[in-house]
Amino acid sequence: MPTHGSLTKAGKVRGQTPKIEAKPRASPISKIRNKNNYIKRFEKRRQPGQKKPERRPRRY
Repeated sequence: MPTHGSLTKAGKVRGQTPKIEAKPRASPISKIRNKNNYIKRFEKRRQPGQKKPERRPRRY
């Protein structure tokens, strides 16, 4: 199977590209955000909306 170019040139462009520092994230990582949403909705049983619920006993 023929190749497209020699292996000695592999990674040439990536090596020449200047390194750019990462920007700070505007929102948390999606995996962490999903875990926090799960805790808020199912473990703490929060109702949707902007206000936090009043203290009341948990129903199981």
